[in-house]
Amino acid sequence: MTKELNVGIVGTKFMGKAHSNAWKKAPLFFDTPAKPVLKVACGRHEASLKSFAEQWGWQETETDWKKLVSRPDIDIIDIALPQQLHYEVALAAAREGKHIFCEKPLAMNSRQAEEMLKVCEENKVVHYLNHNYRRTPAVALAKRMIEDGKIGRIFHWRCAYQQDWIVDPAFPLTWQLRQETAQAGPQWDLNSHAVDLAHFLIGEVATVSALTSHFITERPLADETTSGNLKAESSGTEKGKVTVEDAALMMVQFENGAIGSFEATRFATGKKNGLTFEIYGSKGSLLFDLERMNELKFYDNQEADDLKGFRTILATESSHPYMEHWWPAGHIIGYEHSFVHAVADFITAITEQKSIEPNFADGLKIIKVLEAGLQSANQKQQVSL
Repeated sequence: MTKELNVGIVGTKFMGKAHSNAWKKAPLFFDTPAKPVLKVACGRHEASLKSFAEQWGWQETETDWKKLVSRPDIDIIDIALPQQLHYEVALAAAREGKHIFCEKPLAMNSRQAEEMLKVCEENKVVHYLNHNYRRTPAVALAKRMIEDGKIGRIFHWRCAYQQDWIVDPAFPLTWQLRQETAQAGPQWDLNSHAVDLAHFLIGEVATVSALTSHFITERPLADETTSGNLKAESSGTEKGKVTVEDAALMMVQFENGAIGSFEATRFATGKKNGLTFEIYGSKGSLLFDLERMNELKFYDNQEADDLKGFRTILATESSHPYMEHWWPAGHIIGYEHSFVHAVADFITAITEQKSIEPNFADGLKIIKVLEAGLQSANQKQQVSL
């Protein structure tokens, strides 16, 4: 392995750490055709940026992302930022011919997403949207089983993405709770993951009927200097309005005739990062729970009656997707490994000059479903895509 790809990352918080770990680990565990070099880390605050770079092994730092994307020695721009910042950085990076590794959700609306896709295609750069749950071995195994006909014709999809980090009314008004910086609440943040999984496993959505709800309409203003991932402190007693939904429910019909439901909420008390899906078909069923991410439950309707029942597949065998690169069977992997899988696939796509999924085209399709859901909730009627 002689080729190197210089990476510049924009964003140094939760996703910046997850991505940095993946760039470091991918060539250690996978036979990647090129070695990613952690070249430049970019952030707003010099002190915390320096600490981040030193901890994760980035060679240089930069506080101006525009200077970073214009550097001729940078091959990849990693966008590890909140969604309201993706659009401008991605456009500039694509126009400079940089390959793009971007966090989800892709953009604030479909207009932005369409332009991001167009500019990437015009400049022939590889563009990847990091819906990392696709690359969990159990989920990738579910995809393989569906393609192999193990489930038969799919009738039902049920998905819930549940968190509880804003149940307390004293939790401050962070950027995720304001429309101007987040676009929407769990419909955008959580259901983007859920819709991507549905597109990956079931197919594209044809119609959407949705309901959203607001449980707490005002919150203390946040002290942004203390805000972290799903954590914050208030700046005082002054309050501001919550301008995104607290929970969203969607019912959909897929183009292949299957029907499905999506629940996304930040008010599921006791659920920290609960993502589950259920798939029911003519030959069998599949159940997945992210909090038990190494497991996939399978019901085989072809079994004899006295043997039927859900069984748990521990997706840690070397024959399972990605697992040959890790530990002996039964030695589980975790959340961070899905990012490593994404980086390994991304590097391969660049060196082989191929596309990778999900990409910005997939991100655009996801956003159109999310927008249809908000439109349906506002108009109280079904929306066709």
